[in-house]
Formats: sequence, structure tokens, C-alpha cells
Amino acid sequence: MRDVTTAHPVQDLDVQPTPLALLLLGRDADPRSERGVECPGDLPSPSDPDLVERARAAKEKLGEKVFVLGHHYQRDEVIQFADVTGDSFKLARDAAARPEAEYIVFCGVHFMAESADILTTDDQKVVLPDLAAGCSMADMATAEQVAECWDVLTEAGVAEQVVPVSYMNSSADIKAFTGRHGGTICTSSNARRALEWAFEQGEKVLFLPDQHLGRNTAVRDMGMTLEDCVLYNPHKPNGGLTAEELRDAKMILWRGHCSVHGRFSVESVDDVRARIPGVNVLVHPECKHEVVAAADYVGSTEYIIKALEAAPAGSKWAIGTELNLVRRLANRFAAEDKEIVFLDKTVCFCSTMNRIDLPHLVWTLESLAEGKLVNRIEVDPETEKYAKLALERMLALP
Repeated sequence: MRDVTTAHPVQDLDVQPTPLALLLLGRDADPRSERGVECPGDLPSPSDPDLVERARAAKEKLGEKVFVLGHHYQRDEVIQFADVTGDSFKLARDAAARPEAEYIVFCGVHFMAESADILTTDDQKVVLPDLAAGCSMADMATAEQVAECWDVLTEAGVAEQVVPVSYMNSSADIKAFTGRHGGTICTSSNARRALEWAFEQGEKVLFLPDQHLGRNTAVRDMGMTLEDCVLYNPHKPNGGLTAEELRDAKMILWRGHCSVHGRFSVESVDDVRARIPGVNVLVHPECKHEVVAAADYVGSTEYIIKALEAAPAGSKWAIGTELNLVRRLANRFAAEDKEIVFLDKTVCFCSTMNRIDLPHLVWTLESLAEGKLVNRIEVDPETEKYAKLALERMLALP
């Protein structure tokens, strides 16, 4: 085969890498994006047999100066060093409740670390072990795109009727936009309460950035119809919607989704029911509407955990959420004879969450133990002011 690279040297081509390509290569940064940047410093080898002991030694040396947060979707090798585990908002609040901790090491993804920085004191420093641990869903709504959407709503004559509600899984910029425009943040646990509050403030809701959580909450939990919802596509002129469609809609859903939860299908549900008679299908509300409709139970990560804790011995469960958590729950409840399987036959981790591995955690803890602050996540004061306002509105929900 002819060597194409030799025949057409790169330096002879007038080609410039796109910003997205540079981001994916880890060679550039976009402060308004969840995508990562380079992780400076030399990481320990993943084959180093002393990694666990090195992490323990560094954490012990730091003592109460460090507080390690572990999201439910983290791998076990990282979770073992977490002082607390939970979903993104619970962890951010846990961090805020530990003002004596100088360093908050957030084993999660970028938007989670931002939220922790917003809620903690100015003296605390939030650290993300790998800056490339972003969130594809949060990336699907940039500040510029959302500002353009608001212009579209204004031109359609509906902006004054619209209250933004943004999912916790969004960047600080989007949370700040929400705060500036009188909206609130929600989690998958309190999305219904947030929407009920929003409809008391206005006639319509702009739901960012996960269309599925917005649609499922509106239709399944609040009795709206699919016709009450329209999908705003930021990659199309005017979001792909007419002014009339915007005027008629109650829910304006942003075209975003979770790459993990979005993979589950009705076929997955049908297949697991055929394979495991009597199985209970339990899925996260970030799943597609038809999957949620086909499931037996729907709820947040914390809901899933509590449901399995309360489940009777001998019961069978197919779980539609991230694989690290499903596997951990299966191992935890095996002794109680609870059969817990992943809903889809194809294995799927959250790829960005899995960037936080033991070598990155060891490098982070050892650097901090040596007095070197690395990978700090810091939200600028203006963004923090309005993002915090939106978060406080959520905390004030009944």
C-alpha cells in the first residue's frame, strides 16, 4: 500500500486544525466549554503496584486540609478514597459544609467542580484531577448559543413569558444565564418542583440542556402532552422553530442529551424482559421518553440506590444508568440474593467521568501534599454571582 503520509506531507497542506479538533487532542482550552485541557505534570504509571499506598499516604499527609468527593459514576479504584459519595449537587453541598477543608478534590466532571466552587468559601480551592473530565451534555449548550436562543424568543414575542430552568448538569455560564433571567436550577430529583415553581412565574419554560429530563418531567409527572413540548435545535436557524410554534408551546426543550442514558432503547427493555422473567426495569429520567414509558420505575441516581436498598431479597432488576454504579450495586446486594443487571447488553461507561482514574488522583494528592496547587477550578465573580442566585432559588423551593 502506498504511504499516503509520505506522498502528501502535512506541512505542504494549507490546513489549520479546527478548535474542536484541538480540544479533542487536548492541545487547547475553551473556558466556555466543558471540554478539557491538558493535565500538566507527569502522571504515575497505571501499572504502578504502589498507587493505592501512594494515594493513602498523600491523603493521610494532607489530613483535614483535603476533602475528597466521589460521584456515584466513578470507578471503584477512585471511590475507595472518597470521604463522601453522591450525586453532583449533594457533593457540592457536602463540600460547602466543610469550610475547614482547604482543598476540595472533586472526583467527577467539570460542571460539578464549578458548582462546588460556587458554593464553597473563597478560601477553599476546588481541584479536578483531570481537566479533560467534562460532560458531553453540558457541552451541548454554550453561553453564545443560549444567548442567541433568547434573542429568538424575544423576536417571537415570547421571551417575557419564558422562565429558564437549567439542569444541574450544565456549565456555570448556563447557570448564570438562568440566574440573570429569573430562572432556577433543578436536579433529576426535584425537576417537577422546579417546573411547578417556574410555571407560577411565567407561562412557558426554556429547559436546558437535557431534553429528555424536561420532556419526561412535563409529560410523565405533570400531565402535559408531547404536543406541549417543542425542541429547540441550536444548530438550525431560529432553533428550527417558527414563531407560532414558540407561541403555542409550554415547554421549549433544548436539544441536548446524556450520551450514556440516551443509548437505552425500548428494544433494550423488551430484550431484558424476555431474558429475565419477572424483572423490574428501573431507569434514570435522562433516558428517552419511550424508554421511561416502558420502564416500571423511573428516578434519580439517589432514587435508584434507595429503591434497591428497599427491594425484597430474590427480586430482579435491570437498571438503566451508568455502568460503574450498576456494577457496584450488583456487588453490594449480591449477598441479599438481589439480581441486578445493566439494562443494555452493550457495556457503556461515562467516558469523561472515567478520565478520573487512580494515576490522576495520586498525582493530584501528591502535588497538594507537596504544596503545589494543580488543576484548580475557579468560577469568575460575575458568573458566580448569578449562578449562585439560580442555585439559591432551587434551594428555596418548597
